[in-house]
Amino acid sequence: TRGRMSVLNSLFCFVLFPAAAMTGVGAEDDIPLCERKTVTDFCYLLDKSKQLFNGLRDLPQYGHKQWQSYFGRTFDIYTKLWKFQQQHRQVLDNRYGLKRWQIGEVASKIGQLYYHYYLRTSETSYLNEAFSFYSAIRQRSYYHQVNKENRPELVVKKLRYYARFIVVCLLLNKMDLVKVLVKELSEEIEDYTQRFNTEDQLEWNLVLQEVAAFVEADPLMILNDDNAVVVLSNRLQEGGVPPLEQGMVVGQLTLADALIVGNCNNQVKFSELTIDMFRMLQALEREPVNLATQSSKPGTLEPNEKPAKRENPHKYLLYKPTFSQLYTFLSASFKELPANSVLLVYLSATGVFPTGRSECEGPYDFGGVLTNTNRDVVNGEMVQKRSQAQKEMHCLHPGDLFSFTRKPLFIIVDSSNSTAYKNFSNLFGQPLVCLLSPTVYPKSMQGLLFCFAIKSVKQLVNKMSRSISFTSGSHQCPQLVSSL
Repeated sequence: TRGRMSVLNSLFCFVLFPAAAMTGVGAEDDIPLCERKTVTDFCYLLDKSKQLFNGLRDLPQYGHKQWQSYFGRTFDIYTKLWKFQQQHRQVLDNRYGLKRWQIGEVASKIGQLYYHYYLRTSETSYLNEAFSFYSAIRQRSYYHQVNKENRPELVVKKLRYYARFIVVCLLLNKMDLVKVLVKELSEEIEDYTQRFNTEDQLEWNLVLQEVAAFVEADPLMILNDDNAVVVLSNRLQEGGVPPLEQGMVVGQLTLADALIVGNCNNQVKFSELTIDMFRMLQALEREPVNLATQSSKPGTLEPNEKPAKRENPHKYLLYKPTFSQLYTFLSASFKELPANSVLLVYLSATGVFPTGRSECEGPYDFGGVLTNTNRDVVNGEMVQKRSQAQKEMHCLHPGDLFSFTRKPLFIIVDSSNSTAYKNFSNLFGQPLVCLLSPTVYPKSMQGLLFCFAIKSVKQLVNKMSRSISFTSGSHQCPQLVSSL
């Protein structure tokens, strides 16, 4: 099977790329067999890498184990492909016609792999690996020649690379570089729209507007002694956890899983990351380390060198999920929650208020927070407007979460109707915390009040240790967060 695929790939490569095609009768005999095999092997690796990469989108988005073996195979093939093109660059340039933008595309795919592995594992060190590949693309100008070719699809690849690079830089708090990249992206978009009459001009201009608003959403600036801006991280640093009070027991509960939900109307966002989600996800992470300094296999791409005892809570980032999607992810997290562990649910969403007063006041009578309605259909048609006697079907009511209190649960509601959760019932006697945001906050504030206050994990821990307690005992609350 591999031999047949190699022959087909070889024919494909020699037909598609002029540099690899025969220049005349008998020209094939002039190509050394070893060089012909090099091109054939490269085509096989390139084709296989694309197949595996495209298959990533079919993997289940929830669960901890189902995707790991597939990611391992994908990393393995990209390791071979990257090393192969480095070792045989001259042959590939002469016989295959390898172009620099094609090398950049491979490097961009590797950067995406590391970024998605970070999303799956919550290990921030893989952000550094994604950054190193994205940065190399820019430094080595892999996409520089794209603008000289009359192929708009290649320019779109370059624009998407910039957008992904900006997201990684935002997550690493490299704000100075973000501003430079935004300027470069703006120039690339302007050149793209002037050269090609495309329909996606408004979409790319919207991308620029979103990232500009995202950068400006946090007006707080801290200056050092030289009046230079200091960028503070919201992540947990070594030695940055406040000491526990005397008599507190460490290690009883660990925060293992977190669902971070963003569904606020008109909130600042970039990609599928609202400003609230951005702040909260960093508050649940440790500062990244450089894997290259800890790896026993220099030059490998496979993510198997994760530092020991650095596990961050596993996170799901849900941007405007439907009720069914949110419930699916909640159920998956609940099912796989380890013993002596806590599930955190952060809800940054628009409030849903009851339409009328009910005779009885139960867990479905005070409203809740809104879930996305765009993709929820009933019998193939969008749900019609409900009557006042019916409950809002796209609302996450407090009662919808009662089933998950069978295990330790930590709920943060950042909403204009957070008070709907104030009488949250603990039916099963498990540890339970429910933090509720104020319902009114300054209009000039970008993001909701809870997230705005969380500038570091230390501040979050201090706030919780002063005012919040588990249902089963107040001594456990600060220990839960400090066990990150």
